[in-house]
Parts: sequence; C-alpha cells; structure tokens
Amino acid sequence: MIGTTISHYRILEKLGEGGMGEVYCAEDTTLGRKVALKVLPREMAQKPDRLQRFRREARAVAALNHPNIVTIYAVEEVDGVPFLTMELVEGESLQSRVTHGGLPLEKILEVAGPLAEALAAAHERGITHRDLKPANIMFDREGRPKVLDFGLAKLHEDSSPGDDEPTAVPPSDLTQAGAVLGTLPYMSPEQVQGRPADHRSDVFSLGAILYELATGERPFRGETSADLISSILRDRPRELTELRADIPDHLGRIVRRCLDKDPARRYQTGRDLQIELEDLGAQGKSGAKRGASVAVLPFADMSAEKDQDYFCEGIAEELINGLGRIENLRVASRTSSFQFKGTALDVREIGRRLDVSTVLEGSVRKAGDRLRITAQLANVDDGYRLWSDRYDREMKDVFAIQDEIAESIVAALEVTLSPKERRALQNVATRDVEAYEYYLRGRKFFYQMNEKAFEFSRQMYGRAIEIDPAYALAYTGIADCCSFLYQYADSSEANLKGAEQASRKALDLDPDLAEAHASRGLALSLGGTFEEAEAEFEEALRRDPRLYEAYYFYGRACLAHGRYDKATELFGKACEVRPESYEAPSFLEQALRGLGAPQEKIERASRRTVELVERHVELNPDDARALYLGGGCLLTLGDRERAMEWGRRARAIDPGDPMILYNVACLFSQAGESEPAIEALEGAVDAGFGHREWIEHDSDFDPVRESPRFQKLLARL
Repeated sequence: MIGTTISHYRILEKLGEGGMGEVYCAEDTTLGRKVALKVLPREMAQKPDRLQRFRREARAVAALNHPNIVTIYAVEEVDGVPFLTMELVEGESLQSRVTHGGLPLEKILEVAGPLAEALAAAHERGITHRDLKPANIMFDREGRPKVLDFGLAKLHEDSSPGDDEPTAVPPSDLTQAGAVLGTLPYMSPEQVQGRPADHRSDVFSLGAILYELATGERPFRGETSADLISSILRDRPRELTELRADIPDHLGRIVRRCLDKDPARRYQTGRDLQIELEDLGAQGKSGAKRGASVAVLPFADMSAEKDQDYFCEGIAEELINGLGRIENLRVASRTSSFQFKGTALDVREIGRRLDVSTVLEGSVRKAGDRLRITAQLANVDDGYRLWSDRYDREMKDVFAIQDEIAESIVAALEVTLSPKERRALQNVATRDVEAYEYYLRGRKFFYQMNEKAFEFSRQMYGRAIEIDPAYALAYTGIADCCSFLYQYADSSEANLKGAEQASRKALDLDPDLAEAHASRGLALSLGGTFEEAEAEFEEALRRDPRLYEAYYFYGRACLAHGRYDKATELFGKACEVRPESYEAPSFLEQALRGLGAPQEKIERASRRTVELVERHVELNPDDARALYLGGGCLLTLGDRERAMEWGRRARAIDPGDPMILYNVACLFSQAGESEPAIEALEGAVDAGFGHREWIEHDSDFDPVRESPRFQKLLARL
C-alpha cells in the first residue's frame, strides 16, 4: 500500500501489523499533517455486528481526550475497508526502555503515574483496554507516555458466546512448543481462563509492566504458551525488594496487589492505583528509604568475662519480636540481622544489604546485678544517628529497658501504634529475670539445630520453667526441642509425649500465644493427628500472620503427609515473611518436585536457595544445614560437582549427627549415588532418626525407593 492513497490519506510507510490489522504512517492531504492510519481486516466488514461494535468503541475512546492516550481522529471506510486515523506518535516504545536490572525508581514513577491516570480516565468512561503491554505504550517527542489501541483489544475475542463474553486462549495454541501468544505475558488470570475481564484486568496488566520496568524481567515466564499460562494462574512472582535493594517496599506492595490472582483483591480501578502511586511519589526521598523499616543487630558483649553472648543476642531478639508485631514497621528477621554479628561492615552497608532504612546497634555490660545498655538507631542513607541512649540500671529493669528502646525506635521512625500494638509491645512473657536468662540460653542453643544443641536447649528451658512455672514461651521451646529431637535424632515415645505435653501446657497458660499454637500443631502432626494439627496451625496464623514458624512447621507437616499443593503454598508464604531464609525455598523446591511442577518453577526455588546459602556460609562456614540444603538445590540446577562438595563438607562438620546424615543421604540419592545414600540413611536411623512418614513421602528418595535395602530399612521404622 506504500504510495497509494486511501480517501485523502497518502500512505508513506508501514509502521507495524498485528491481529487487528496493519498500521501505516500517512499524510492527511487535506490538513497537511502526518497521521497514523490503521487498516482493519476485511473480514471486519463482513460481520456487521463486529463493525458496529468497533465503531461504538472507537467513538467512546475518541471522546477520552487524555494527554496519555493516543487520540483517535476519525473512523472511516473506503470500498468496504474500515480504517482509523489517529495521532501519530513519533518516538520509541516503552518496550525499548526496559533494561536489564530495571529502571531507576524515579523513571519508573515517571511512567507509572501517567499510565495509571490514563487507565483511570478510561475506566471512568466504562472503557477497558484489555491489551496493555509495553509495545502498546509510546513516548512522544516531549517524553510523555501514550497508550495506543485503547479499547480495541476486545476485537480479538470470538463474539459467538455473546457480545461481551470472552473466549479462552485456544487449546491448540497452548500446546504449541515455544509459542508465546502476542500479549500473553501481560494477560490477567481471568483473561487466559476465558472469564469476563473488566477494569481490574487492566490493573493486572499494568502491574506486570511495572514489575518488568523495576526488574528487567517479566513476572510470569514459560518456554511454551501452556507453561506461561500455568505461571500466570499459579506462580507468585519474587518480591521486587528481593530482586532490588533500592526498591521501596511501598512499590513492592503496589505491584503485589496489582498482580493478585483474585480480581477482588486488586485495585478496583485505575484511579485507585493512581492515588497509591501519587502517595508513593509524594514521599520523595522518604520513599527511597522503603518506608519505616529497621534491622536490630545483636548487641556487643562489653562484660569483662565476655560470657554474656546469649544475653546480648537475647535482648536483640526480644526487640525484633516486639517490633515485628507492629503492622506499619518492617523488621529484618533474627536470621537476617544476626548474620552480620562480628563483622566490620558499616551500618550503611548492612542496611543496604538488608533493605532497611535504619539499623539499631548497641552494647551490654553486665556486672553482678548492675546492667549498662547502650543503643543507637542509625539512618542507612547517611549513617547519622537518629536516636541514642544509655541505661544504667539494675538487672531487674531489663524488661523496662527493652520497652523504652522499642518505644524510642517507634517514636524516631514516626510510626503510629494502635492500642493493641502498644499493648503487644509492652507485653513480656515473664517478669522473672533469672527465668528470662535461662530462656535466652535455651534459644541460643536451639538455633544451632543439632542433636546436642536441642538437648542443652531443652535443659535451659526446663530451668526457666522451674523458676517461673507460668512461662508459656519456655514451654513452647521445650515442645519444639522434643519435636525436632523426635524427627531427627531420637524417635522415642518419650520425645513425642514431651512435645505433646509441653505444647498443651503452653496453650493452657496462654491461649492467645501464636507460637504455642504453632508448636502444638507441630507436635500433633508428628503424633499422626493431622486434622487437629492443621486447626492449630491455622489458629496460629490467624493470631499472627507474620509468624514464620507457623508457615514453616505447617509446610513441613503437609510435606510429610504428601500434601504437596498445600506445602507449596505455605513455603511460598514463609519465603515472603522471611525472605532471607534459605530453609523455606529449599523445602519449597521439594514440594514443587513432589507436586510435579514445571521444571522452571523448581529451578527458580533452587536458585533462590543457593543464592541465600552462598551469602549465609560466607559468614557461617560451619553451618552444615545450610550446606546440605543448598547442595540439594545445586543438584537440581545441574551443578553436581559443587553439590557433592557441599554435602561432604556438611557431613564432615559432625559425622554422627542423624539430622546431617539424613539430609546428606537425600543429596546422594538425588545424585544417583544409591549405595552411599542408603548407607548415610542407615547411619541416620542407627543414630536415632525414625520419622517414617517423612522418609515415605520425601521425593529425594525416589531414585532408591525400589531398592531392597531401602525397603528393608523402611520396615525397621
């Protein structure tokens, strides 16, 4: 058509084509200006209902008159061929601006705000785009983004079910290897399922675009269209703040809400989204600080004997737990903050690595009944102190000191507390200082995650309870020690009974304690009463939706019972609550394998685990658990040599520990080393490991499951 004339438009060049026809640059010979001319397919004219609908929608879009929407000048027809004349945008598309690693925050907001405003204007006139994607967004010479093809995506639909009923993506396209339908990566779940798609579908598409602008990659991916559709329907994209430390948590929440699978949970219109983006932009530099967030580092031991390590860590952990109950304050977890213990890193670097705006550090000097605690809160952006104080008190005042520090942090960060949060902040599990000290010693041992440490931990919790028989949190500690010993070291009836009794006592003392419900759930699941356990886990999550242990214990219970779908969901949630945990994504990988999920999803969880383990063992080279869990994921990614090296390193740290032997057996099994795998598993069982259900459902042992030696071992349990 180049060089021909349609009506009074002379075709100059072809700009592109798609399912809706061909687009040309043309000269309007009457007005002497260049326009974009879209020639629609001839079959349009052969279906009067479609042509009529097209004209109606085009008129509605033409009436928008919005600076961020390409203007439609006219709807015309020549020789039975319908066409549109539109504003010609001579610039680049948004697709060309997507970069590896993502755009700077200010550039993202420069695009996001106008696009949301354009959607808002359309939605308020009852118009839905349904084909929003980077290629449909152009920048004019002034750098202003403009949305193309507004309202025309509806014409992709098969109108046979009814004028406004969409049709799912044809099955023939789903199975075509390597075929990704034109706009599929940005389609909402309801679109790919063929369900009615309204304004909220546009919100989903814009969320996918914002995700790509922020990270340089699409939130949903697949080698085939079927894989991609499966990803859109089931996958939860990695958090923006996981992928980029400089992205505000506020933007992460906005994108997460846009991409919710349930339309009712998204922003309901473009206007709602626009307002949220404006709030983020109005924060200015404070937005770049990712909102109110803090990391509490373990306090330094300044005592002469240097024997207060457990106490220093305990104070920091209590502050983490207390501050973590505040909804509008994001607190880095213990695992995350404590990895920097003893390092010489500047607080600015620590803050950047943990993606927080502030860092709390302090010191403890303890002599007899006297206590000196210093604390200071530093701003990550410049390293300057926001607040500091020193407390010279008696040991009995330690709880009051913790309250004062927490309240000072809240005040410095200008976080508003609800009455419930204020009560939670001031609530302590015991007022007996000696019991508290024993509890802290118990926690210190528990985190070492091996048989001897669990035994020592249980003894310390027991001493705390002797001093304060109403110490519910100490009972949950005993329950967890018994549960882990039963699973990994000594599968005796005594341990199972100990877990059951201690968890029940914790609930009797404090029925509102979420940790007690989670511990009770774990104990019940090991005892075989899964339905009761499930009810306890759900109650724990209802009382504290941010309790990592509830998701983690619940996920492990589901994995042990072969409920891979639920386990996948729970470990995914655990990854959200504690993004720095290497355990949650490693178990997520196992659940996905058991579920028979696409290999891409399994590898994604494996890569995340390996990344986290690498960071962790840099500072904790003797953490056997990190090594063997990471080794399994390396194997999934095809790095067999490195996986085996990590497994051997883990075993060498404590060759007789049943927990290590079991997991190394898993690693060897997956690597195809059948005999060494069964030998390690036999060693684990000989050392006390006796959780039969776990072995039965652990997909790591699928390669050796039919071995007579494996079956004989299973029969022993």
